[in-house]
Amino acid sequence: MNLDLNIKIGGAAGQGLQTTGMALAKTLKKSGFHVFATQYYLSRVRGGHNTFNIRISDIPVSAMTEDVDLLLALDEATIDQHLDEINDGVVLVDADAIKVNNSSESIFHVPMLKIAKDVCGDKIYSNSVSMGAVIGLLCLDISDLEEILKLSFKKKGEEIIQKNIKAAKAGYDYVKENYPGGCKFAVDDPGKKENLMLINGNQAVGLGALAGGLQFLAAYPMTPSTGVMTYVAANADKFNTVVEQAEDEIAALNMVLGASFTGVRSMVTTSGGGFALMTEALGLAGITETPAVIFLCQRPGPATGLPTMTEQGDLQFVLTAAQGEFPRCILAPGTPEECFYMTAEAFNIADKYQIPVFVMSDQYLADSLFTLPRFDSSKITIERHLLSDQDLRTKKEEYKRYKLTPMGISPRALPGQEGVLVLADSDEHDEYGHICEDAINRIKMNDKRMKKLEVLREEMPVAKVYGKPDANVSLIGWGSTYGPLAEVVDILKGEGKSVNMVHFTHIHPLPVEATKKLFSKTKKTVCVENNSTGQFARHLKLDADLSITDTVLRYDGKPFSPEFIIAALKEKEVI
Repeated sequence: MNLDLNIKIGGAAGQGLQTTGMALAKTLKKSGFHVFATQYYLSRVRGGHNTFNIRISDIPVSAMTEDVDLLLALDEATIDQHLDEINDGVVLVDADAIKVNNSSESIFHVPMLKIAKDVCGDKIYSNSVSMGAVIGLLCLDISDLEEILKLSFKKKGEEIIQKNIKAAKAGYDYVKENYPGGCKFAVDDPGKKENLMLINGNQAVGLGALAGGLQFLAAYPMTPSTGVMTYVAANADKFNTVVEQAEDEIAALNMVLGASFTGVRSMVTTSGGGFALMTEALGLAGITETPAVIFLCQRPGPATGLPTMTEQGDLQFVLTAAQGEFPRCILAPGTPEECFYMTAEAFNIADKYQIPVFVMSDQYLADSLFTLPRFDSSKITIERHLLSDQDLRTKKEEYKRYKLTPMGISPRALPGQEGVLVLADSDEHDEYGHICEDAINRIKMNDKRMKKLEVLREEMPVAKVYGKPDANVSLIGWGSTYGPLAEVVDILKGEGKSVNMVHFTHIHPLPVEATKKLFSKTKKTVCVENNSTGQFARHLKLDADLSITDTVLRYDGKPFSPEFIIAALKEKEVI
């Protein structure tokens, strides 16, 4: 039987919850485990109830389970809200500092504040005490935690490093001396996996953008998209990339369009509320046929909604945003690997078709941590589709920026290239770019732009099938639902059920016939998505004429767990 443990840390904002969770996740990764970690946090600097979940296994995992094996309680609310999730596990708590109104045998008292004061002279080191206690209960050696603490506090000097290590050792020793048998979980060290990295979705998007030749990023910070901007900014000098924090979202996309017009590979990052301000600029990209990559990281709306939680509620908005009709492409990676490769792919699509391309993510994928093999940047190609100076010198005909072509894609030169005049206008225009309100011209130009959508449709890859292609029941997902749905298929397969997953990453335009073929032998189709109206199920009906049998929807701000999906399927009598 495979190792599978779920650690939950609970506490209020300001208690060092994220620092503790990140250090433990890095330690367990360093110890050789496959790690998957998620955060649940409220939109406040202090207080509230937050959690940090870490799942470890000796095989890859990419979803969070609901049962908890080890609960580290940094406040009373953690015990009140999560004690019933413990199944033959342990609750680590400092009962001297937190009132415990429960006599459960799972509760194990560790005097974290007292140990921190006795060993280091300051209760601020109590979180390191708790980390040592967790590693002790897992029956692991403390050396990996010591290495992570050295790296974590490197900038604060040797004295701070040593105090944190002393505190961690003291917590570790307390468990060894006071917990029955010295530790709880008989976890064998799986051995180091040096080729694995610990990365979240936003970091993977940022890395993919840089690998894809990103030269300019403009954004106004907005949770949960900000991590991409900060990651690119932190690495901008290495890649000769410019990052601009704009005064607002309106300016951000307009800056990107200006940069892209001059030939600079450009990207904007935002969430739904920020994108709402960009819709006019999106229309400008559409009519001027200016490439742009828009990273949109979803959170629940409307308005400010739940700014730190997750949802897939912006698909219909993105499909129809801005007035008029023009082609756009929508990609929705489901894993960090897909975040990396598909963000780079987005730039190539934008440049080839001269359209806006969306990379849609959400808070769950953005903030979750995965252990993965290192990405292979050699698989990424940079395709600019620009006319060179030599191309322009050898052309015999006059340059037309919006030339009518069989595929709808016009030759793209850049302003300042010798011998050409590049014009762009937000009004309808003729082939040269001059304003033109003639009805016949309007039809030709509109058809030219929309023709690109049908050409792109033929190039879009079909959805991936996980499990038997001819299963009776197909669970349909898009974007971040990949991990939970894949685990559901594995669980149900073990129960003898005929179930597969069809996961979509290339959302719009859909390759219609290839998509229909995926379901030719399926008896039931169930679309699983994080919204209340089944937006992707509606998209499948409108774009590919596919009618979905049923839906499993979640819109409380939380991501899917395998248990949630299976319970819903049984309630609907799908399985």
